[in-house]
Formats: sequence, structure tokens, C-alpha cells
Amino acid sequence: MLENHEGQRVPKVTFRTRKNNEWVHVTTDELFSQKTVIVFELPGAFTPTCSSSHVPGYNDLAPVFKENGVDDIICISVNDAFVMNEWAKDQQADNLTLIPDGNGEFTEKMGMLVDKTDLGFGKRSWRYSMLVKDGIIEKMFIEPEVAGDPFEVSDAETMLKYINPNAVKPPLVSLFTKVGCPYCASAKALLKDRGIAFEELVLGKEVTTKTLQAVTGGTTVPQVFIDGKLIGGSEDLAKHFGV
Repeated sequence: MLENHEGQRVPKVTFRTRKNNEWVHVTTDELFSQKTVIVFELPGAFTPTCSSSHVPGYNDLAPVFKENGVDDIICISVNDAFVMNEWAKDQQADNLTLIPDGNGEFTEKMGMLVDKTDLGFGKRSWRYSMLVKDGIIEKMFIEPEVAGDPFEVSDAETMLKYINPNAVKPPLVSLFTKVGCPYCASAKALLKDRGIAFEELVLGKEVTTKTLQAVTGGTTVPQVFIDGKLIGGSEDLAKHFGV
């Protein structure tokens, strides 16, 4: 039975991290003292749900969490520092702090260390999230103890609803562009001026003009989507924002 630690202080642990090709010791006091911090733990770097949903969810909503009083969002996994650093690069998780719990010390003290030897993983963390204020655990969302790797309550949206049910999430924006396109530059500048993050799909080897036509029905760039709706080109984007 996984134990809920709400109302308790986070365990005292020193993590061995790597920065600028050097070992750097980071303590839980440094991570949590006089801060409001979200922590989520997961089974492993580069694994499917962790990479496709758990990390991106928190990374994308990080600005909203910050607006609602969260100082940092920490992802912990029972992996070594080298793996966690490479995973952070691969995920482009610039809004998160990825911490390696290589020996599982923090995870074990949290009572979340589980046996994944059937997958060849050894000891790993059960999936959960928690809100920590000045080192005290205010809220925990622990995934149900069922077979497999449940992902129902430790996600970013569940945590955001707990912190502020009325929080406004940022729009999901993607745009097709090509190198050297002035209209694309104009659209990107407009989004940046409004502090709106976006995903850029650059025409080239993997994203072709056929892809552009199949998805947007158009042949010119940029083609901007907001929350799944095709807005159009740079002029259409300007009209959308009333510019």
C-alpha cells in the first residue's frame, strides 16, 4: 500500500546532478526551502507515457503554474544524471527542473519505490505528483495501485485544477513555416510579442508541401493553428488578435 504523506516534510536527501560536465550536489533544502514547488515522479526517462504526456504536460503549463504562485516544477526519476540531462534536452523541457534520484533514496523515503524487475527496470518510482510548500507536502496525487502504468491523477491538468480551478490555460499553437519566409517571421513575432508559445513545423525533409496541403488545404506559409483550429496566414493571425 503506497502511503500518502500529506502534511509531512519531504525527506532530506542530497542529489548528485551534472552541470557543465561537473558533479553538483543539490539538497532538498535548496530545492524546497521557502518555495512553492510541484514535484512529479515517474518510472523512467525516455519511456512512452513519461515522454509523450507527463513531462510535456507540466512543461507546457509551467507559465500558468508560475502565474498561480508556483516557483518551480521538479521531475524526479530513478535514473542517473547523464540520462536525465539527455532526456531534458530531448524533451526541450526548459520550464522544468529534472532531478536524478540514481540510487532511489528520495523515492524510497517517500515510500514510492516499486519493483519493476519484470520489465528489466529494477527498482523505480511509482507515478505520482505533489504540491510542496516550504518543504511541507500539502497535496499528493498517487496513481491507483493497479497493473501496468496508470496515468490518471498525477498529470499537470489535475494539479492545476487543485491549485486554481479557474486558471486559464495557454492556447496550443502550431504553425507551418519555411526558412527565409518573411510572413512566417511576422507571424512568429506576433505570437512572441503576446508571450504565446508555439510549435514550429518547418518545411523540409520530413514536413513536405504535400504534408502542408494534406493538413491545411493550402500551399503557402505560414499556416497557423490555434487549439486545433486553422487560423490561416500571417494576416489572418493578425486579424485573429485584432491587430
